[in-house]
Amino acid sequence: MKRKAIFGALLLCTAVMLLAVPALAQHQRVGAIAAPELLIPVGARDLALGGSSISTTRGVEAMYWNVAGLGHMDGSAEAMFSSMSHIADINVVYGAVGAKFGSFGNVGFTIKSLSFGDIPLTTEDDPENFSGRYYSPTFVTVSAAYARPLTDAITVGFGIKLISEQIDRASSSGFAFDFGVQYDGVVGVRGLNLGLAVKNIGPQMKFGGSGLYRKANAQDGNRPVQYFLSEAASFELPALVEIGMSYDYKLGDNFTALVNGSLVNNNLYFDSYNAGLELGYTMQTLKLFVRGGYSAVPQNTDNNIYGATMGAGFSYNLGGVNFVVDYGYRSVKYFSANQAVSLKFEF
Repeated sequence: MKRKAIFGALLLCTAVMLLAVPALAQHQRVGAIAAPELLIPVGARDLALGGSSISTTRGVEAMYWNVAGLGHMDGSAEAMFSSMSHIADINVVYGAVGAKFGSFGNVGFTIKSLSFGDIPLTTEDDPENFSGRYYSPTFVTVSAAYARPLTDAITVGFGIKLISEQIDRASSSGFAFDFGVQYDGVVGVRGLNLGLAVKNIGPQMKFGGSGLYRKANAQDGNRPVQYFLSEAASFELPALVEIGMSYDYKLGDNFTALVNGSLVNNNLYFDSYNAGLELGYTMQTLKLFVRGGYSAVPQNTDNNIYGATMGAGFSYNLGGVNFVVDYGYRSVKYFSANQAVSLKFEF
């Protein structure tokens, strides 16, 4: 009876999300968003799979893709570091830690930071930057997450993100919530998995600070030249609804194949359809993986700058500590390709 109730609740959740997809699409606006760094992927494994691994992402890396995956940790604790070269010479650094707390569940923390390098500080009075001044934007996202299995098959997770952006003398901050579900062995089929994720739900953000003041003359009254505040506009966060499925198949004694697929609905962009394939080979304490994927945006084919993905990785047991190294590659139009390297320790 309990299992039937849980399955019914999961079907209801799926139905609500499926209804939400066209509802969001009807009010879709392609344009500026707040905190675009929330859409920058992290972790080499899931990047190499084209972002299709909503139902199979695991451990601390999952806190970006589907927070429910935090509930699937092989060891008692995990630590991960990842670095990715993004477009326009932007580097993305991601760190995460997570631990099991018995029947209470799993708790994790992450930090993601963008490095832009030094940018010349130009003004109306010094458009050529003869003063030799520079600034570097600071974009940091810190998150905390909680996940736990409800049954042997169903895992749920919840996360909160704190967002901070600073550009010279202007700054903005906000917060967002994530929610995710993973269901392994859908309708009793071993290896068939379902993933649902709702991400970046939060209030609008806008910039403020002394950098928005401008020196000008008042249009009314007899007042001298003074500073006036330029009121910044507010923008919505890039809220997402993602639905994904996968099938894990054993090809032989040591070979496995994992096929992933997902649909991503973004409230401020076109829908994307992702697919990925992972092949694995096990040799006692060593596991080898090769991966490939693709993300398609049918409504915006000409302007979609991201293309095929690929990557590889290995997992090696060092006497109680599992050491995981992954590499991911994503082709990009007009810019150099995105390349990510991840190091993870499972204790």
